[in-house]
Amino acid sequence: MSEPKVYTRGGDAGETSMLSGERISKADPAIAAVGDLDELSVALGFARLAFKKRNDTLKDIQQKLYQLSALVSYTGDQHADKFKLEAGAVEALEALIDETQETLPPLKEFIYPGQTYASCTLHQARVIARRAERGLALLPNEKRNAAIPFVNRLSDLLFVLAREADREAGADEEGYRERR
Repeated sequence: MSEPKVYTRGGDAGETSMLSGERISKADPAIAAVGDLDELSVALGFARLAFKKRNDTLKDIQQKLYQLSALVSYTGDQHADKFKLEAGAVEALEALIDETQETLPPLKEFIYPGQTYASCTLHQARVIARRAERGLALLPNEKRNAAIPFVNRLSDLLFVLAREADREAGADEEGYRERR
């Protein structure tokens, strides 16, 4: 038996299917939000390759992003609980931020990304997370309220991990200096 084809031609007219089966425009904010979450997951894949110390953490976050994508993609209420993140997911990110931040020098200024490749991949994922957050803000309250706190905290975590990656590589942070 042959494998099903990757292409279906179902989206050729500018629509796509939600998990519930409903067809909606590819320009719908929910589809844009799912695309942003998917892009964020890919960026985390690059970060996992570049900063192996946090591979398991970042892979777990990718799993949670799939759950959030499913939550955003489902138009029915009957399966909403199935796709919600487990209780404490946001608090777990906060704990990891606090734990990591304790190992870093205090931040006194804006810093430039670009000290190490690993740090840059984490900063890139951070800015994609910020864009995803803006896209999620366009969704109905129940989806927005379920997804934004996690993605917001994730962007904070990625900033701290980028700093950690620089420190572990022995790279000094380069802070913004006002030109005179």
